[in-house]
Amino acid sequence: MKETDPFIDNRTEESTRTAAQRDHRAGAEKIFQDIPAQEQLRQEDVQAHTGRKRGRFLYRIILTSITVAAAAILIATLFLPILRIYGTSMSPTLQEGDVIIAMKIRRVHQGELMAFYFNNKILVKRVIAEPGDTVDIDDAGNVIVNGRALDESYLISRSKGNTTDITYPYQVPIGRYFLMGDQRETSEDSRNSQIGCIGQDRMVGRILLRVWPLRRFGLVK
Repeated sequence: MKETDPFIDNRTEESTRTAAQRDHRAGAEKIFQDIPAQEQLRQEDVQAHTGRKRGRFLYRIILTSITVAAAAILIATLFLPILRIYGTSMSPTLQEGDVIIAMKIRRVHQGELMAFYFNNKILVKRVIAEPGDTVDIDDAGNVIVNGRALDESYLISRSKGNTTDITYPYQVPIGRYFLMGDQRETSEDSRNSQIGCIGQDRMVGRILLRVWPLRRFGLVK
C-alpha cells in the first residue's frame, strides 16, 4: 500500500479550502456587482418618471392642438367663410382667383362688399342702396341715391348696364338691399329683375380681407 504524508495532505486540504473560499468570495462579489446600487435605481426611477411626464405633456399638446384646430375650423365656417372669386364682375376691386374672407354682420351699410346666395351660388357685389332708398342711374352710368350722386372712385368705367330691365327711379323694397358689381357694363346684379334686391337672410357676410394672392393681401374696400 502507498503511504501518504499527513503534512502534504493537510496542505492540500487547506489549499483546497482556500481556493473554495476565494471562489466563494469572487462569486459573492460578482453577485453584489450585479445588484444595482441604490443611486442607480434612483436615477433609473427618475428617468422613467421624466419619460412618463414628457409623454403626458406631449399628449396634452397634441390634444390641445386638435381642439384649437377644430374650434378654428368651426369658427371660420360659421363666422368667417372663405370664398374664391370666379369671373370679373367685381373688377378691378376683386380679380378672378382672389381668395377672400367674409365676416357675418348684423348691420349692412352702403358701400360695403357683400357675399350672398343666389341660385345655389355665392355672388359678391357692392351695396348701393339700403331699404327704402330711391336709386336712379343716368345714361352716363352715374348712380344717384336719394337725389345724391355717389362718389365711386373705385370704378374704372361707368355704365348703366347691358342687362338692366328695371325702371328708374327705383325704390328699394323694405327689408332688402340694392347691390351692383364694380364692373358695371357686364355685371348681373340688382339692376336685373331676375336677381333683384337682396334680403339680409340671403347674405353670407361682408367681404373683409383678401388673403390670396399674397402680393395683394389686405383689407378689401
